[in-house]
Amino acid sequence: MTTLLVKNISFLVTMDGARREIVNGAIFARDGIIEQVGQTADLPATADRVLDLNGYIVFPGLINTHHHFYQTLTRVVPAAQDANLFNWLKTLYPIWARLTPEDIYISTQTALAELALSGCTTASDHLYLYPNGSRLDDEIAAAREVGLRLHASRGSMSLGESKGGLPPDSVVDSEEHILRDSQRLIEQYHDPKPGSMVQIVLAPCSPFSVTGDLMRESAVLARQYGVHLHTHLAETQDEEVFCLQKFGMRPVEYMESLGWVGNDVWFAHAVHVNPAEIEVFAHTGCGVAHCPSSNMRLASGIAPVMPYIKAGVKVGLGVDGSASNDGSHMLEEVRQAMLLARLSAGLQGASLSGQDAPPLMTARQALELGTRGGAAVLGRNDIGALEAGKCCDFAAIRLDRLTYAGAQHDPVAALAFCAPQNVDILSVGGNLVVEDGQLRTVDVPRLVERHNRAAQRLVTGEA
Repeated sequence: MTTLLVKNISFLVTMDGARREIVNGAIFARDGIIEQVGQTADLPATADRVLDLNGYIVFPGLINTHHHFYQTLTRVVPAAQDANLFNWLKTLYPIWARLTPEDIYISTQTALAELALSGCTTASDHLYLYPNGSRLDDEIAAAREVGLRLHASRGSMSLGESKGGLPPDSVVDSEEHILRDSQRLIEQYHDPKPGSMVQIVLAPCSPFSVTGDLMRESAVLARQYGVHLHTHLAETQDEEVFCLQKFGMRPVEYMESLGWVGNDVWFAHAVHVNPAEIEVFAHTGCGVAHCPSSNMRLASGIAPVMPYIKAGVKVGLGVDGSASNDGSHMLEEVRQAMLLARLSAGLQGASLSGQDAPPLMTARQALELGTRGGAAVLGRNDIGALEAGKCCDFAAIRLDRLTYAGAQHDPVAALAFCAPQNVDILSVGGNLVVEDGQLRTVDVPRLVERHNRAAQRLVTGEA
């Protein structure tokens, strides 16, 4: 059994039930699980390893609820820079059809390296196309080396252009194989225990790329094994038109008709929803992965995050794919979520005086989306806060940075209001994945070199 003491923390953000913020705080953990959180003077004085974090702010590890790791290989592709979602996808599908197992491995490590340096300890990835022998196993193996917790979504596309879907037939798969592989992955990798490093999610891609039959059968399989369900939903107005024309229903109603609502379901984006649909999410327990940077990048719209929060809907943050965000920085996503919610409030009249003005999202609300909110969306009660019984997942940033100069009166708000920073320390279950601002588990310069070679081959089609 090993113990870890983190002491003399200048400012400790717990995100516990009382939302305590402790000056001169400390954390004591045993075998990766927190036993005590409080002031340094009240905790044990020794441990197998001791970290003195005087001069740092410490906060719970951030939780990324939606990503597409493979897209790090197709950042800023010129033809897709100024396209909306459907045209963006049509531009990139043929490029993604050239992906190999090595591409999946390299891109996974690249995305997770970025996430780790931004304070993320748990990431959910949505891999929904498997060309040239690629498998979700490639991603799981790559993530194991980086050392972050992974919710690996077995995505899928089965509805190609020839059957009325959006993706070309070259990147879709048979539903029989999808379901068989989904079952294999659950049985081989899914770990539901507290502190688990890998969980499997079933994630048919979207209403315009899979059939209703696959959605239904995936839900049955997921519930048979007790794993979660995930898909894109209501991201754009194009999708709304597609669903109305093809199914005679809006996207949320279509999900209801397929049995895709419940505490085990979360949707990426959920931008174009009405008040009645927000109540459906709240009543049934569905979660939402809010991806503000991607929604702005693709001109998709502004998700109604404050109405979600008011209604009691579970909301977490996602960076989304690195071809629709072009980065994987979770603290930046915290900031963007706060700013975009404020823009939405301003468009609704918050700039006017009066009791009816919409509320502005606070820095602490935004940080909560990235911590407790993400844990709730993923269905985990062992992460998302620094309190006894939870995993020792935390990030630490020095407060004497130029970026935080003048912000000493509220370091917590500085995390969201000031320019996003990389972390100095990242602990995942007590294992230090980042120390002194450097990723310790992967050779980053070598990874970048390999990644750039793979991206060049993939985008140009060169051998």
